[in-house]
Amino acid sequence: MIFGSDNWSGAAPEISEALMRHSTGLAVAYGDSDLDKSIENRFNEVFETDCAVFFVGTGTAANSLAIAATMKPGGVVFCHNEAHVAASEGSAPEFLSGGGRLALVGGNHCKIDPELLDKTAGEYPQEFNHLGQATMVTMTQATEAGTVYSLDEISALSEIAKKYKIPLHMDGARFANALVKLGCTPAEMTWKRGVDMVSFGATKNGCWCAEALVVFNRDLLSHFQFIRKRSGHLFSKTRFISAQLEAYLEDDLWLKLARHSNAMGAELEKTLRSSNHVRPAWPSDSNQVFFIADKTKAQKWLDKGARFHPFPTPKGMETDITENEQVYRLVASFVTQQNDIDALSEIINS
Repeated sequence: MIFGSDNWSGAAPEISEALMRHSTGLAVAYGDSDLDKSIENRFNEVFETDCAVFFVGTGTAANSLAIAATMKPGGVVFCHNEAHVAASEGSAPEFLSGGGRLALVGGNHCKIDPELLDKTAGEYPQEFNHLGQATMVTMTQATEAGTVYSLDEISALSEIAKKYKIPLHMDGARFANALVKLGCTPAEMTWKRGVDMVSFGATKNGCWCAEALVVFNRDLLSHFQFIRKRSGHLFSKTRFISAQLEAYLEDDLWLKLARHSNAMGAELEKTLRSSNHVRPAWPSDSNQVFFIADKTKAQKWLDKGARFHPFPTPKGMETDITENEQVYRLVASFVTQQNDIDALSEIINS
């Protein structure tokens, strides 16, 4: 009954086996081993293009260093007002970028509205130094509300970014979950739609600690190796990140794990919809599920061992909620099984 977060899940057996397999012997440090180089080449195959790959330890680092890589004096980064970089990263993007600012852009369903992005970006004319200068657009895929940007929606944001001559970054903490939902290739969801760089998340989807910043536009890389080193995210034993990613990408394990967590999310949503004790909040496109319940009842379920969290209602997803009710988020993962869902259902309906 643990639906607190996919961060609570452990590592897939294949990932653990790969770590053990590469744990002995010697290998060149700081990302220059044969294994590291082979994984960089594997990313080129996965994304069907030449790309630069930088391994880091956390998604927060990947996002923040992507922002730092494009930062300029007085720099402004545009993101949704409920994006993960704005709501859940403790000002790390501002800190690691040396004082860059986040300009929050509205939009329903936790997605940036292209028209509002155009309007907001237009408020920072390059020639008016008092306001600062635009440096990047960053989007979260899948979003914090479990929704997924369509390919056309990604293209729309890319067009606005190109208009202002700034790169488009994708925060892909749940990249695989969004990808299998859309049923497209990694290339089709990224650079073919105008995305310049991706924070490729693997930790939530079966890895122990493996994230990467994947950069398609090499013009953005002039200082990145120094920025990563200064931030403390150049791992000496990078092979242990590469070892995880080797197993993660082998035989499309990453997609299999994401399909399972999405399927369990859909089953969880179906089960909750059939209960008279909760109400669905909004439909989900990924492994995150949202429901409305009486606060007192929800506390009783938590006391019985269920794990989930309250969640603020995003714009465009408003629903009638009484003072005694709350929206809650549940997250399925690659380890979620039907019996976990059945146990939760029994508690809720008892």
